[in-house]
Amino acid sequence: MVVKLRVYRVLLAVITICVWPSAFGQDSLITVTAEKGDGILSLLRKQGADPYEIYDDFIAMNVDNLRDSVHLYAGRDYKIPPFRVDTVAVVDSIAKTSKAIKKITGKEFAIFGSEHASVLVKSEKLKDAVYYLVSGHGGPDPGAMANYGGTQIAEDEYAYDITLRLAKELLAHSATVYVIIRDENDGIRDDSILKIDHDEVAYGGKTIPLNQTARLKQRVDIVNELHRKNRGKFQRLIVTHIDSRSKSQNIDVFFYHHEKSKNGKKLAESIHTTFQKKYKKYQPNRKYTGTFKDRTSLYLVKKTHPAMTFIELGNIKNKKDQRRILNVDNRQALAKWIAEGVLLDYEGGEIGHIR
Repeated sequence: MVVKLRVYRVLLAVITICVWPSAFGQDSLITVTAEKGDGILSLLRKQGADPYEIYDDFIAMNVDNLRDSVHLYAGRDYKIPPFRVDTVAVVDSIAKTSKAIKKITGKEFAIFGSEHASVLVKSEKLKDAVYYLVSGHGGPDPGAMANYGGTQIAEDEYAYDITLRLAKELLAHSATVYVIIRDENDGIRDDSILKIDHDEVAYGGKTIPLNQTARLKQRVDIVNELHRKNRGKFQRLIVTHIDSRSKSQNIDVFFYHHEKSKNGKKLAESIHTTFQKKYKKYQPNRKYTGTFKDRTSLYLVKKTHPAMTFIELGNIKNKKDQRRILNVDNRQALAKWIAEGVLLDYEGGEIGHIR
């Protein structure tokens, strides 16, 4: 018992010191040198930080020392903002001396993959909200495709990865999230080239039809049935796609909504406003040209019942837009910015039925 008590005391002391380094002020900031191949996420992980927790703070602190506001320069020094050490790793190392100590973990979601499964709750801001997330294409249809360095890349893989990252951000704020298009063995991936497969299914394990109209109708039916079951709750739908245009056409992220949906327009506008602010902060010399407008002709925009926004994340054939989706830091930034727009929408939103 004495040994166990001592271990607990050591554990508490370690966690107290490691979890709250910000209490020591700016003098406690550390500076690290980026190595070749480092991205922001990998650099932060090396320091024992949850990279998603301090990602925005890192960018704000080092924005003048980053290429395109999100890429590191090898050989340059970067400041690491105060952070909470991953207590799971701390507990794991100490627990080897005592089986009485349990891991401190978040809730596990297998769909995110083994490395990203744990979701630590940041707040309860979205605890009464329900979100349906639909990534474009999937199953027999990979969507838009392009060649990158001799390798084929497909829209559905990148839209899905960003959608999973968005789902994780929303869950961290206690939302109820339905991922409508699912790939149980992919999870969140930190690779640049995401391998193309065709084993995605629709919510409920349903096979995705090859026929385009049948495929879209299946998604509409699933969303509308879930919307009916959650009647009376704050509900929103977010659809993510990657466009295919001329190689020379560089486009910013833009949004569609139903022409008669006041709440759908507000959701699109809230995320659009967030992107405007992020560009102004992190890329002050680059004007954000993304738009939000109604486009009721799109099947999912026209037929689904929840207030919704349809997001085009870029042009898969354009070199600049390819960097937006191939770079894992960029994909994470997209998910975080969309999530911040969702929070903005909810905090000023209203509960009720749409259209």
